[in-house]
Amino acid sequence: MTQESWLERVHFDPDGLVPVVVQDTRNGDVLMVAWATREALAATRTTGRAHFWSRSRGALWQKGESSGHVQHVGQIRLDCDGDTVLYRVTPVGPACHTGQPTCFSSAVRADGGLDEGPDPGGHLLTRLAAMVRERAATRPAGSYTVSLLDRGIPDIAKKVGEEAVEVVVAATAQDDARLASETADLLYHLLVLLAARGLAPEVVLDELQSRLR
Repeated sequence: MTQESWLERVHFDPDGLVPVVVQDTRNGDVLMVAWATREALAATRTTGRAHFWSRSRGALWQKGESSGHVQHVGQIRLDCDGDTVLYRVTPVGPACHTGQPTCFSSAVRADGGLDEGPDPGGHLLTRLAAMVRERAATRPAGSYTVSLLDRGIPDIAKKVGEEAVEVVVAATAQDDARLASETADLLYHLLVLLAARGLAPEVVLDELQSRLR
């Protein structure tokens, strides 16, 4: 079996193309969708950087070759029919030419209109972190998050410690529902602490990812 035998499983369309979904390996966010040829897929596997095929230019291209916003590919996956490919990547910079982290920045409202703006993320914790940042920026009255931020880092850190103790107590002396509740409290307060320090959650995800190697 050759190193490129996996390419035989890919079903290219009559133009020799296959759609590629690009996903952030850290938080699961879908960043973009593009097209690839056999050559582009092979180049991606060989170099570890996302390559695609430009239909407008009729040429192979590497993501970030001009902008510097490369995508380091940790895994290539094929769907069950072999007619769609998934790149799981660690992005350097935004995926979209508009400067947004993802190309999917338009949300369809219930009334059929569109809301344009940053995607808060696909993962629950990513969306929670975005909510904390939004509260910090807009300072709505009555917000518990704002009240925590106003107390400052020492008090927030103390609150994280208290929540950690409650997780330990729940794990050793209480039921699963209580453990889940206390763990949720701890994660929330950790996100508030990161926001207070100005540290993006992605930095923590990068650290966690490094421990998978």
